[in-house]
Amino acid sequence: MPRDSQCVYRSTAGQQAITDWCTGQLDRWPIAHQRHWISTSAGQTHLLTAGSGSPAVVLVPGTNANAATYLPLATALAARWPTLIADLPGQPGLSAADRPRRDRLTWYGRWLGEVLEETETEEAIVVGHSLGGAIALACDSPRIAARVLLSTGGLTRLRVGTAMLAATLPWMMRPTQAHSAALLQQFLAPGHIPPAVLVDWYTLVARNCRSSLAPPALPAQTLLQRQSVPCLVATGEHDAFVPPQRLRPAALRHLATRLRVIPATGHLATDEQPQQVVSLVEEISRALLR
Repeated sequence: MPRDSQCVYRSTAGQQAITDWCTGQLDRWPIAHQRHWISTSAGQTHLLTAGSGSPAVVLVPGTNANAATYLPLATALAARWPTLIADLPGQPGLSAADRPRRDRLTWYGRWLGEVLEETETEEAIVVGHSLGGAIALACDSPRIAARVLLSTGGLTRLRVGTAMLAATLPWMMRPTQAHSAALLQQFLAPGHIPPAVLVDWYTLVARNCRSSLAPPALPAQTLLQRQSVPCLVATGEHDAFVPPQRLRPAALRHLATRLRVIPATGHLATDEQPQQVVSLVEEISRALLR
């Protein structure tokens, strides 16, 4: 492995464990879908596609996530539109294992452009969650017709408060189901119970993977250029990483758009409120038809 790159997996056995888990989840998904790989400059990229019609929706995952961890949202989106989810290279999943140590958003932005080109996805609505939102903003592909950014990185630094840090350190140092559940509780709105499938996943990730850091804010000039494409920015009312009071001024300043706040939701609107995400995609797809 080149010195300027990092493998997400701690061992070959760990990579196999992640592969087996993801494959098992996708094999059990009852929605008709296709899976294949394409070659990109970032390595082999796994694609999941489902649904039909237009416009195309491209879902870009966040940190430690992939198609197999977004199946509730994929189900809701594919019921309305052709939906494509690309596992991020350098994140746990079914794509290539290595990521660069520096300039990752530039690298990922180029990668997303190649995915859209290779799949011939025209006039895509790109839905980016967390790190995926930063990647959507880093990509200047003319094939992007609109962006929906959920609890997005790239506009401002993601916050890590005391409670989040207190839950993260035990999860990383001594991975257990209990520690994973405690961490996920920080991702959710009060009163929401972490889904068992995500508890299992986060335990597997902590045992076998090197988690990456939160993405930095993109340059102001880059964000100014993204104003030429319609964009919706949303975050959960209780998001611990990008709370409304932090994201609202950044969305207005950099993208000239007002923030949508999803009630009774934390950082994982993709799991807590998938139909709210569908409503955001519906809204921006109607705007494209005007």
